[in-house]
Amino acid sequence: MALTTFGAIMGFAAEIAEKTEELYGALAKKAHDPALREALEVLSAEEGKNHTLMIRTRRENVTEMILEPVAGLNQEDYEIAVDVSDPMEDTDVLKVALRLEERGKNFFRDGSSKVPLPEVARIFRRIAQKKEENLTKLQGLGLNRTLGNGP
Repeated sequence: MALTTFGAIMGFAAEIAEKTEELYGALAKKAHDPALREALEVLSAEEGKNHTLMIRTRRENVTEMILEPVAGLNQEDYEIAVDVSDPMEDTDVLKVALRLEERGKNFFRDGSSKVPLPEVARIFRRIAQKKEENLTKLQGLGLNRTLGNGP
């Protein structure tokens, strides 16, 4: 589905932040490595803050820009199907986390050039930059540790 208005973009941004928060929480419970578990818990909390920020930003800008037309963003480009119901190895947990951060980075980077308000574009760019930093940290966990061996 095309995200054709500012309101649709903000609603989708809030939705992916909320879902990602829940996924990180579930992934943290599956992680055996303490450093990975801690990183996922931090990411879950960060996504909770992002969700709150998206709701607040949408509400603050609802009257003037909610129906402002936007083109070039499609919801399907940023959706990821993740199943955390089965037992997972830490390497699989890390791969999912990397996919989630990459998806978020891409959405907020792409969205920053589409939203019609400069202050909202700035928020999106800041989130995209933070997700880039998170990707580097997560990649470091995979490179610097043998995940799944516990403490």
